[in-house]
Formats: sequence, C-alpha cells, structure tokens
Amino acid sequence: MDAETLYQTRNAAYLGRVKRQFNRALTLSLSWIAMLLAVFLMQDRLFDTRALAIEPQKTEGLIGILSAPMLHGSFEHLASNAFAILILGTLAGSLFPRASRAALPVVWIVSGIGTWFISLGGHHIGASGVTVGLMFFLIAQGLRRRDRMSLAGLMLALFFFGGMVLSVLPQEAGVSWEYHLSGALVGFVCGLLFAGWDEQAPERLYSWDLEPEAGDADAELQLPKAQEVPVLWQRPEPRGGDKVLPFRRPDS
Repeated sequence: MDAETLYQTRNAAYLGRVKRQFNRALTLSLSWIAMLLAVFLMQDRLFDTRALAIEPQKTEGLIGILSAPMLHGSFEHLASNAFAILILGTLAGSLFPRASRAALPVVWIVSGIGTWFISLGGHHIGASGVTVGLMFFLIAQGLRRRDRMSLAGLMLALFFFGGMVLSVLPQEAGVSWEYHLSGALVGFVCGLLFAGWDEQAPERLYSWDLEPEAGDADAELQLPKAQEVPVLWQRPEPRGGDKVLPFRRPDS
C-alpha cells in the first residue's frame, strides 16, 4: 500500500469516528440545554433560586457549587449560555470525547469552589463558569496537541467566543467575573493535563515514511573497511637508476 492510500484509509476511519462523536456530543449538548430550560421555568415557583446560588464564604452557600450552573437570572442569560453550550460542548465532545468527559465535572465543581473562595459577596448563578471553562479547555488542547483537528477546534472556539477571554476581568456590574476566572483557570489546566487522552488526526504520509528503518538504511550505506577495498593501483618500487633531483633554494 502506497503512502497516499494508507493516509486516505486512516483519515477516512478517523473522520468516521469524529462524525459519530459529533452526533453523540450534539445530542448531549441539546439535552443539557433542555434541562437548563426546564429548570429556568421552575425557578422561584418550585424552589428559591437564591438559596441554591453560590454565596461566598458562607456555609449555606456551598450548595451552589453543585446547583448554581443550572440556574439563570433571565432568559437572555440562559440563551447566551445555551448557545455557548451548543457550540463549545459539541466541539469538545466531538474532538476530545474522553478528555471532555473527565474535564467537565472537574470544571463544574472546581470553578464553583474557586468562586466561593475569591468572591467578596453576592449570589452567583449561571453556567457561564462552565462554558468559559470549556472555552479555555479547547484552547489548551489546541496549544498542547497542535494537530489539525485540535487547532481547528481552537480557531472555531475563538471565532465564536473570543470575547470570553476578557470576561475573566471585572467589566460589568452583575456579571460574575470570579466565576469566569475560576472556570478559565481550571478549564485550561484540564486541557493541558488531558491532552493525550484522545486520538490525534492522522498525518499525511510520504514515501520515505514507508522505507526501512534508519538502522537498516545505515547498514546498507556503511562504507567497507580499508582492508576490504580492492586495490586498483599500486605504486611501483623505485628502480636502481632512479634519482631524486635536489631543489636549489632561491637564495643560494
């Protein structure tokens, strides 16, 4: 099998797996969005939203570490996070299914813990800490792996949500930059730590990639020893009448 045929075979198999992973990731992302919508419709009707928010440095606010990403302050707040989940969640689940499954619960919990520690007050709710974490997870995967699919995921994430990079800084009242910062840090670390968990896109092969190992090639090109080289010419022995003419020095 020549190099191009081998590459096309491997690439087709890889793209087939990515397509299946995309369908699964899209379904899970849509299910997550549907669950967020259902919770939003029940907020303040069946339960108190503030009681389930992250309230920094208060014991009763610890429950929000688990529940806060499911709650939203307005439909616009929910819609913006739902769009981010649809794009970023599908990207992460398609390209890095194993790594994203491990990273998502870590981002969910640790971003909430970080917010509980570093924030100075307020009630923090929303899935933006998790979505920012997914964004930085994709950035770290692309920077660490540097294959064509991970770099494509990085570029798509930046194209749609490049503004999230600045959301980790205090900008607007009522927006939890602490949640964004915590999610960004843990998402980036998870992206670096889990970078080798998933299959990389195959690289194009060339003819020299299919040649024998370097050791065999070196053995073929190794020069023979001196005693193994056949003698093609021998210097004749000096004859009795041969003389060496002396050279006169120029100053003599």
